[in-house]
Amino acid sequence: MERRENNILGLCWPIFIELLLQMLVGNADQIMVGWRDPAGVGAIGNANQVTNLVLLVFSVICTASTILISQYIGAEDTKRSSRTYTVALVTNIGFGVLVSGVLILFCPGVFRLMGVHADIFEKTCLYMRVIGAGMVFQAVYLTFVAFFRSSQLMKETMVISVLMNCLNIGGNAVLINGLGPVPALGVVGAALSSDLSRMVGTVVIAVLFRRRFGPVISVKYLRPFPMEQFKRLLAIGLPTGGESLSYNLSQICIQTTCNRFAQYVVNTRVYANMFANVTYMFGAALSQAAQVVAARLMGAGDVSGTRQSVKRALLGSLSVSLTVSVLLFLLARPIYSIFTGDQDILALAPVIMLIEIPLEAGRAVNMVMCRVLQACGDIKYPIVLCIIFAWAMGVGGGWLFAVHFGMGLPGLWAAMACDECIRAILFLLRWRSGAWERKHLL
Repeated sequence: MERRENNILGLCWPIFIELLLQMLVGNADQIMVGWRDPAGVGAIGNANQVTNLVLLVFSVICTASTILISQYIGAEDTKRSSRTYTVALVTNIGFGVLVSGVLILFCPGVFRLMGVHADIFEKTCLYMRVIGAGMVFQAVYLTFVAFFRSSQLMKETMVISVLMNCLNIGGNAVLINGLGPVPALGVVGAALSSDLSRMVGTVVIAVLFRRRFGPVISVKYLRPFPMEQFKRLLAIGLPTGGESLSYNLSQICIQTTCNRFAQYVVNTRVYANMFANVTYMFGAALSQAAQVVAARLMGAGDVSGTRQSVKRALLGSLSVSLTVSVLLFLLARPIYSIFTGDQDILALAPVIMLIEIPLEAGRAVNMVMCRVLQACGDIKYPIVLCIIFAWAMGVGGGWLFAVHFGMGLPGLWAAMACDECIRAILFLLRWRSGAWERKHLL
């Protein structure tokens, strides 16, 4: 019988459902606002580009704590695990307050730089400010999720995601369209609903953590402040967060290029990203499960078990991502028709979803290999690779194909596909070289 810490597929499915539901919190806003106000779809799409970026501030500590605590568990070091819980939570609370202030004060300037269309500019700023006000709850929630995953308690966070998603959809139904004495608030109502659902989720997960783990988070671990542990979190988190930061910044630049075209092109990209999220969701779940497993096995010194676990994760990620992306291509027009009747969007959709197939194949490999290399202590290689190719091929190549050669949105998608596929090959070569075996975090 397979040991629990090697059972990536068993750990994967709760993460998959959780990620799917988290994605639906944002996409439910776009879909439900779109039924009332089609212009609101573009407003939320542009705002989500920025929120996806700032969430990476929290992921610096969340990713580092997941890796570090998992290795401590593998090495059976409970004292340092408890200290890491406290330092990570306090740090992300501070980041949450800082991010909220930045989003509320500076979002108009950011959206001007992005070239957001004038007819949706005010709506985009309103949505962003309301979402920004609730960022501290998101910071705390994601930190507790990282703690649960480090202990392989994925089902608990999945259940909380179900609760949050139900609250968000119910809140959208009331606040977007209005009900009784509650006025119709449109995009502001969607943002308020998201904030309220995240606040409730934060309270629930904090209470559950206390019941499951006991008083492992305490101010006594901050006196004196454990600077060594804090530096270790940053040493892991900053490079790993830098990889994601680079990727998401490149996506904002790609969105800026997309904003040069007609509004239907912008909306097509919003819908295509929404469906792309479904395509690679299973790969993302597998990569996160593989990261926890690899970190625990490396903490215990089991290199052979790490190799076997990663191989299974890669095969599963590729198989599912390819299958789903092919189905989305074959059913592109009827699926898009559920959300829009715009004939320009419906004509462009099959072309984008065809290019999406090789893009998702490359991304399936990249997600698993990037997280696993980080878990094993190979921190610098993924970020260097991401910065070079995401910007040279994704941004530079995207502008070249889309604008210079006049290919439009298909040109942007082709450049992103080239970026993902080339990086996938280089990641596999890195793994085969065995350089990660000589890295040590503890």
